[in-house]
Amino acid sequence: MDHTVVERELELRLILSPERSIPVPARLAYRSDDPYAVHVSFHINSDFPVHWTFARDLLVEGVFRPSGHGDVRVWPTKSEGRSVVLMALSSPDGDALLQAPTAQVSAWLERTLRAVPPGSEGRRLGIDDALDQLLAQ
Repeated sequence: MDHTVVERELELRLILSPERSIPVPARLAYRSDDPYAVHVSFHINSDFPVHWTFARDLLVEGVFRPSGHGDVRVWPTKSEGRSVVLMALSSPDGDALLQAPTAQVSAWLERTLRAVPPGSEGRRLGIDDALDQLLAQ
């Protein structure tokens, strides 16, 4: 089975306070061989990028309404008259609040949804084929 990779470079904003944020180069990545997940990599004053992986459905829903709980939360809002998506990430190493332009995130998500439509993710994993082969033996 062919695998598709959908990537997007964009600039996030790391929110430091209500009055202050800094730009953070980031890459959104989706792989059809890992169809339930999205991957976000970004640099925050470090030699190596920080990687986060979470459910694609969480990000899709978070573009429209608050989504997630615990370590990853996503919700839409406005900033300086622009539609943005906020991502709150928590880990033992610290917390980050990141802002992304809704239009860019939505366009990228649409590409992932065309690559692997919602509800078809399980077929991309080949579990049914593997189970059929196992039971045929």
